[in-house]
Amino acid sequence: MTGGAPSSCSARSNYFTMTPPRTKREHLKQLVSGKNESSRRLTDEERKLGFLGWHERGYLPHCDFPDLVQFVTFRFHDSMPASRRGEWEHLLEIENVKDKRQKLEEYLDKGVGKCLLRQPAIARLAENALTHFHDGRYELRAWCIMPNHVHVLFNVRQTPLGKTIQSWKRFIATGAEETLAERRSPTRHEQATSINAPARRAALQWQREYWDTFMRDTDQEQKAVAYIENNPVKARLCPAPEDWSFSSARFRDKYRGLNDLKKVAYAG
Repeated sequence: MTGGAPSSCSARSNYFTMTPPRTKREHLKQLVSGKNESSRRLTDEERKLGFLGWHERGYLPHCDFPDLVQFVTFRFHDSMPASRRGEWEHLLEIENVKDKRQKLEEYLDKGVGKCLLRQPAIARLAENALTHFHDGRYELRAWCIMPNHVHVLFNVRQTPLGKTIQSWKRFIATGAEETLAERRSPTRHEQATSINAPARRAALQWQREYWDTFMRDTDQEQKAVAYIENNPVKARLCPAPEDWSFSSARFRDKYRGLNDLKKVAYAG
């Protein structure tokens, strides 16, 4: 693995001498603290760039180091709505992180919510957002635009993980608002833009948190590529990975490499 990947070893002695956590937040803080103790420290230059190392934002642990290959999933807020909490809340209690993520992503594949990424124009916006800075800020390895969530595998290079994800979300949300505004009838558009109109919530709202897993070796990365590109098939949206219109699978050559991604913005 390139560029100072975090150590896979655990700070076992310190972890087992810690006071047992009383809450999920305390458990998360202890988990992140242990990972920071077992990982290399960020350099001053990496901190200036905005990297955070192992950290948490209240819900999930995140690993943020330069030159890691990261498998990331981010989703719409309404893909796991509070009104249907009974369908997914129990999945949060799964202790094994890998199993928990798998079960939660299986729930996402049910297509709950408005699923605005099912609309080709908005899905195309999302794909263009991902590919725009490919081979610059980061290097894409695989991606898939699903109806209510997005999978990406990429080398983060020298731009912090959270900053990249936030830029994708912002670009897609802004473009989606413009696309949807163009489709409104003149009367509805005038009502929505009137200075006397009540504040209207954005049509596309992202969940603040995201899931990230850094790749420890080539085998894990290849499995991640297969998982990402096979997601539409598993969700019964198409018969084969390359049939999905907004995935890296349709750009794979016979050697499983990606063809020139500069053509993505013009691909049907």
